[in-house]
Amino acid sequence: MALGTVTGAYEPRFDAGRICLDLLATTHPGERFDSVEVLCAWIARSGLVPPGTPLAHADASWLVAFRELRGRVGQLVRGGGLAPEPWPSYDIALAQVNDLARVAPPAPRARRGEDGTLVRELDQPPECAALLGAIARDAVELLTDPLARAGLRECEGDNCPIVYVDTSRGRRRRWCSSEVCGNRERVARHRRRAALSRA
Repeated sequence: MALGTVTGAYEPRFDAGRICLDLLATTHPGERFDSVEVLCAWIARSGLVPPGTPLAHADASWLVAFRELRGRVGQLVRGGGLAPEPWPSYDIALAQVNDLARVAPPAPRARRGEDGTLVRELDQPPECAALLGAIARDAVELLTDPLARAGLRECEGDNCPIVYVDTSRGRRRRWCSSEVCGNRERVARHRRRAALSRA
């Protein structure tokens, strides 16, 4: 398998507790944003837009912009949130995320659905900058909230770099997802015990 490619259909995960951290998870185990269609599916599943929002106007420039923001958020989270000393490029990443955060997120509106209940939709198809702005604002809120920042953890799963906010009781969460990395750890532990008992 070539570096950065992924086999099988990509099923987006939203285990991190913040949209900016869920964006970071799109690099694991390889580059997930390999097409505009995958990016649009991630945007729709993330809750950045209401269900059914048209994203046909998205193009390759969106891929570039989302990947760049992801890199900047990663620098800020790992350089200032998890590591004791900021990376040398921390201030540049901070300025870029702050610039993106200035753009207003997509404007919602309510309309009557077919059954008469109110449903949320966007006033107009979202622009890339507005979606990036929503994610950048989430990153700014995360990194300026001492309680949330203190809950930042990196998954303890083997080879899992996913960062999440630990909001569990007692702050004892160990994995990005109990169903994914936690289950792998439990299976590996069971296999080790079974191997020892056979030996």
